[in-house]
Amino acid sequence: MRSLLLAVLCCTAIALPSMAQDAPPPIDTNTVLHPGDLVRVTVWRNPEMSGDFAVGQNGALLHPLYQAVPIAGVPLQEVDRRLRQFLTKYESDPQLVVIPLLHLTVAGEVSKPSLYNLPRETSIGEALAMAGGPTQFGNLGKVLLFRGGKEYKIDLRSPLNEWATRPIESGDQIIVTRHGSFFRDIFVPLVGLAGSAAAIVSLARGR
Repeated sequence: MRSLLLAVLCCTAIALPSMAQDAPPPIDTNTVLHPGDLVRVTVWRNPEMSGDFAVGQNGALLHPLYQAVPIAGVPLQEVDRRLRQFLTKYESDPQLVVIPLLHLTVAGEVSKPSLYNLPRETSIGEALAMAGGPTQFGNLGKVLLFRGGKEYKIDLRSPLNEWATRPIESGDQIIVTRHGSFFRDIFVPLVGLAGSAAAIVSLARGR
């Protein structure tokens, strides 16, 4: 019986999930807009041309006039230049401020799971806070980030963590996983398996 218990404990140690997080990739300094992002355009003394406008599937803003200006997939400085040049059709020296709002999803064990549009300077930790933080079942030590077709396992238990301070990117999906129960998810199944094995051995000896 003692050998059986030792075997169970060894198997349990092997089955414990690793909490090591993935190394972050280099920071993307060439942020570009994608369909679904919002752009906050503020034109001085021109409220009709100001507001928050979504980037449509055609790469232009969903606005009766701005829809003629493609802005997706180009550097943000070029976005500003194109909109400024377009506005010269209506005034000689347009004064405007362009602020991109990137779309991302925060879901899983968070208080307010949803699709968010946030300024590009927002960090991953701040995005999580915008979603109300983790629920009582949320496991900040094992958060999944889907970015650019890749999956990263990250640890957000410390606000100073390298991942927590990373800026968001357009299309990010941040999923807070649920805390697992050691006895329910690992120990009990292993004990049951070991018990079954012992029963089979005893039956074989009885023969």
